[in-house]
Amino acid sequence: MARAENKTEAGGTARMVAALAKALREQQGLSQEQLGKLIGYTAAAISAMETCAQPASDQMLVKLEEVLGGGLGVFEKARALMRLEKYPAQFKNFALMEAEAVTLCAYESYVVNGLFQTEGYARSLIGGGFPRLTEDKVEELVEARMARKALFDRDPTAMIELLLDESVLKRPFGPWDVHREQLHSLTEDAERDNVSIQVMPLERGLRGSHAGARGDMIQVETKEHHHVVYMEIEDESILVSDLAKVAQLSHRYAKIRSQALSPDDSLSLIQRLAGEERQ
Repeated sequence: MARAENKTEAGGTARMVAALAKALREQQGLSQEQLGKLIGYTAAAISAMETCAQPASDQMLVKLEEVLGGGLGVFEKARALMRLEKYPAQFKNFALMEAEAVTLCAYESYVVNGLFQTEGYARSLIGGGFPRLTEDKVEELVEARMARKALFDRDPTAMIELLLDESVLKRPFGPWDVHREQLHSLTEDAERDNVSIQVMPLERGLRGSHAGARGDMIQVETKEHHHVVYMEIEDESILVSDLAKVAQLSHRYAKIRSQALSPDDSLSLIQRLAGEERQ
């Protein structure tokens, strides 16, 4: 929804897209109404985009590229930058690093990692938080989160590993059908050649040792083959690059992995839980 406050909150990419689209539209002698008809939007939507009252969506950028791009690919290139602007502030520094990762290894103890979330799960999780977000903001964040899934099929292939506490598999966000869909999605992802999923059993602590007790982390090997660790809590984030600290966290992650069920046993558990969820 177009809002006046968007005009002041819009990022640099949104402003650049607005100015470029307007300049190219006028160069081609098109009115806002005419451009709207060509790309499937109303004149009001074009006006809102050009004033940044409602920055261009990913779908609008695709259409703008087709009609105004002239083969230069400027609107196509803007898509990734626009998505970056939509991410929460604490995630922006990590987002590009994630998209270019050679390997990504995550341990999650409360929710399914964003890369693996279904659209319904993400919408329930983001929309159900506090303070409440507007419906438009929820949809914007869901769209940005779904775009991250490009990492699964990127060329060159990224190796992705997810360690999940068993409690995550039993903690629904949204209706049961959304939770069940999320579990089925995890089983499908687990069968990808470049993905491994393991589950930390609930009863692990009974054995007197639980390496994951200190919380979540995401380890990334960058395209330059540097190793960093990303952690986030209560809308604050930490990106660790100090070699000694990264090594310590990597050792802890390796211990978490060793305490988790094997990938095959984990897949069987997720499949069983997906079948048991309430109808």
